[in-house]
Amino acid sequence: MRFITFIFLFCLGLSAPIVAFGIDSPDEMLKNPVQEQRAQHIGAQLRCLVCQNESIEDSSADLAKDLRKVVRQRIKGGDNDQQVMQWMVDRYGNFIRLSPPFTLTTALLWFMPVLGLVIGCVVAFVTLRKKNKIASTELSKEERQRLSELMKE
Repeated sequence: MRFITFIFLFCLGLSAPIVAFGIDSPDEMLKNPVQEQRAQHIGAQLRCLVCQNESIEDSSADLAKDLRKVVRQRIKGGDNDQQVMQWMVDRYGNFIRLSPPFTLTTALLWFMPVLGLVIGCVVAFVTLRKKNKIASTELSKEERQRLSELMKE
């Protein structure tokens, strides 16, 4: 048991420097706490284009750092939250938003699996129905005679 505890603590110690990379540098933060809070709120809604499943606030990628700086510069310049977000969307498209707005494109993305499942069920139902219909078809007199002749040979 001591060995397992030692290995666990050793691995935890090795991973500690990795966690430290995600911390923002103090020079990146705005001096005004209200503006910094706004910047963090906006950054939490923007996708890191490198990591793709993290916000730019959580990512340590160089591009995420650059995007955080842009957000803070625009806030410092007097842009409101919507203007900053719109600037990012204009530049990078709706993909940059972690929660994109509901549009026809996003509706297709959400409903395609359901539509595929419905189409698959309909195809399976029609195929099984045809199979049962073919299996239940009786032979005519001529076909039965021909079959008995073939079986005698």
